[in-house]
Amino acid sequence: MTKTLKAGDHVKWDTPQGETSGTVVRKETSTTKAGGHTAKATKDDPQYRVKSDKSGKEAIHKPDALKKA
Repeated sequence: MTKTLKAGDHVKWDTPQGETSGTVVRKETSTTKAGGHTAKATKDDPQYRVKSDKSGKEAIHKPDALKKA
């Protein structure tokens, strides 16, 4: 089952430093860059751009890596 997230949803994800949280900025459906990483998102396999509450930086994550907070 694919998670359905939308802009403004508050989510959590794991990092090497521990769990962190942030807000979904938008769903990405094409190859895009964030934080020095290239995400190969597609319409059939979307990824989500999130903004960290702590650092304010943006990153892109697969739906399975995100949990609604």
